[in-house]
Amino acid sequence: MTAPASNLRVNGDRLWDSLMEMAKIGPGVAGGNNRQTLTDADKEGRELFKSWCDEAGLTMGVDKMGTMFAMRAGEDPEALPVYVGSHLDTQPTGGKYDGVLGVLGALEVVRSMNDLGIKTKHPVVVTNWTNEEGARFAPAMLASGVFAGVLSLDYAYGRKDPEGKTFGDELQRIGWVGDEEVGARKMHAYYELHIEQGPILEAEGKDIGVVTHCQGLWWLEFTLTGKAAHTGSTPMNLRVNAGLAFARILEMVQKVAMDAQPGAVGGVGQVFFSPNSRNVIPETVTFTVDIRSPDQEKLDGMRAKIEAEAPKICAELGVECSIEAVGHFDPVTFDPELVSAVRNAAETLGYSHMNLISGAGHDACWAAQVAPATMVMCPCVGGLSHNEAEEISKEWATAGTDVLLRAVVETAQIVE
Repeated sequence: MTAPASNLRVNGDRLWDSLMEMAKIGPGVAGGNNRQTLTDADKEGRELFKSWCDEAGLTMGVDKMGTMFAMRAGEDPEALPVYVGSHLDTQPTGGKYDGVLGVLGALEVVRSMNDLGIKTKHPVVVTNWTNEEGARFAPAMLASGVFAGVLSLDYAYGRKDPEGKTFGDELQRIGWVGDEEVGARKMHAYYELHIEQGPILEAEGKDIGVVTHCQGLWWLEFTLTGKAAHTGSTPMNLRVNAGLAFARILEMVQKVAMDAQPGAVGGVGQVFFSPNSRNVIPETVTFTVDIRSPDQEKLDGMRAKIEAEAPKICAELGVECSIEAVGHFDPVTFDPELVSAVRNAAETLGYSHMNLISGAGHDACWAAQVAPATMVMCPCVGGLSHNEAEEISKEWATAGTDVLLRAVVETAQIVE
């Protein structure tokens, strides 16, 4: 193939305008977004995205998980597509860029290809995966997990939100159940652009993160059962306190993660107390322990230690303990050829760059199970993410999308 010109770049103003327009849908309360998956806001965001894809001349397909695939045709009808994307759903108090940059950056790639009259051997498919966040329906990366064959469609459809609504029913309600079998599509390659969600790139003064690996993850959902009782009139020695058991487990998780340093993290981000009253000792506490490491042995060792120690803690307090693994993926090594394409694109375009290991899970982790895959990252202010104060600059977004464009075009192969 003929290499694209070194000044091949996207329209950064158009990209930024699209990000700001999407951010109007599902606004949060503090400048960010609450566009959780399969809500009315998610439906509205999907419809806006589809309208932009239609304007760009893309052909839309939707699978039975509601994942959207917008294809720009290639010149070779037999060539497998290069997929590029991320997700439009957000955390309940999410930012305007997590996931969204990857989808709209991918859209900007094909818009720029249209502007520049670039033809490629391989089709390019802009992708919006359903339920990457897992905030409403656990686990995270649900649709890409079904696509990769590690989760079943029935399992996904049966997942419930905190109100007891099922994923399948809500997908039907918003009208985005597609007719494609999940995973039937074959990929030539997969690229995903994302904000770093960490502080390293900004601290090092680098424009681009070349993502070589993604650390593995376990989500362990605990249900602790004690006895509800009055906090004022129940003697301390007669309490069966599920809340106290939770506190001790939380401290234990902290110790397990610290003992596994370097390269391991662990914590709890979601807790539900019942009956959740000021003057009632909780009868049940449900929470999810999140542990991560790029080292498989450390990851599995942390899980084993936590699952061994938690029942002992509960037994001492007379509290019942059940544990269910509700999310998992092994550490991922991304495709060396695609990683090199990202690195070469950054160098050719004159952007500073460094290798990164992704601390967060992404749809690319499951895509890597079925095709060559990698990621591009740009900095975010203070490393802050999953927070309405999440912020990036237009220059950072543009640089990441410039690199994405060049890498995608190289992989899709220009046709003169």
